[in-house]
Amino acid sequence: MGFYDFRWVMSLFGTAVGAGILFLPIKTGVSGIYPVFFMMIIALPMVYFSHWGLCRYCFGHKGDISDVSREYYGAKVGFFITALYFFAFLPACVMYGVGITNTIISFAQNQLGMMDISRALVVFALISFLMLVMVLKEDLVIRVCEALVYPLCVILLVFSLYLIQFWDFGVFSVEFSWSDFLLTCFFALPILAFAFEHTPAVSTFASSMRRRYGEDKGIEKAKKVLFLNSILLLFFIMFFVFSSLMCLGSDDLAKAKELNISVVSYFAIKLNNDFIGYSAPVIAFLAIATSFFGHYFGAREGFCGLVDKGCELARKPAPKPKTLSRFCDLLFYVLMLVCSYLNPSIIGIIDNLTGPIIAGILFLLPVIGFYSVPSLKKYRNIWADAFIFIFGAVTICTVGFNVIKDFF
Repeated sequence: MGFYDFRWVMSLFGTAVGAGILFLPIKTGVSGIYPVFFMMIIALPMVYFSHWGLCRYCFGHKGDISDVSREYYGAKVGFFITALYFFAFLPACVMYGVGITNTIISFAQNQLGMMDISRALVVFALISFLMLVMVLKEDLVIRVCEALVYPLCVILLVFSLYLIQFWDFGVFSVEFSWSDFLLTCFFALPILAFAFEHTPAVSTFASSMRRRYGEDKGIEKAKKVLFLNSILLLFFIMFFVFSSLMCLGSDDLAKAKELNISVVSYFAIKLNNDFIGYSAPVIAFLAIATSFFGHYFGAREGFCGLVDKGCELARKPAPKPKTLSRFCDLLFYVLMLVCSYLNPSIIGIIDNLTGPIIAGILFLLPVIGFYSVPSLKKYRNIWADAFIFIFGAVTICTVGFNVIKDFF
């Protein structure tokens, strides 16, 4: 593997590592440490086969996933896929706005002693700052985010290692219940899919491999890159989750969920330790901010794509790109101000919106393509396709069960 390929390994790795992993321990550890071992077993095939399938789906055409789908299925299906993209990324942006607000408020209250801090003021300052950054030159924002990802990864790894001194092996003596174990694994699927996904980069990656190596060799190179990236993600993310859960009980995780904060912010509250107290908010801020910028680009692109494709289907003139982009920024700004102040459940957004929609795009869309588009039939792999399709379908089904569970 050459430098070009390894750079793509790290680029995909950096795209996947973000705020999602900060909430993964809260969801997977509610019934003890044992569900984490099940997650470790399924994470590698889940990440590798799903992104490998999406890469092959995108390999034959230029453009993002909605453009590729339009080539395969026509304008109406392309419009539908663009809508899915938009509704996957927009709730994620809202979630990150809530998360970064709660991170700063928690830090101000617990580390700085500012108990009477105004949520409205914090929301206005933080969301205004994030949106101001977004109206700057896009290439500059992307370069800054790429530069921040690697220090973030190092800090997270150091944080995971530092927690070893607080490990409590008593977590293994907690009474095991098969029903709790199965329910935890089932309802954790959306956030598991969200924490590992790097969907936005796959179409660009596929185009890059095809352009550099050609179709046949490019496919094989892409396969190796994605496999190595999946192994790195498995080690990095699951070690962080395991290390976190070795320090926290189910009561702690329930409290973190109630406070609507990430697991690192909860560590800053729980552990009387200066390193944790001041590094945890930095980790959370960097992870959430970098994830927000990436997902915001996707949400804005999805919104503009919906308007353009909608106008095309209706045979009406589309707005000017700059005007549409600025309108989108203003609309998102107001939406994020309101939602960040109202403080909806972050894990609830992942469970019921972002996670299942991403599962539809990442797990179901490629498999459906392999068995319905003639040019994609050569990519069929019955066992991998069945695993990914079932995983995606079950992940989407969690939404219905969540509704039933909350209702009763």
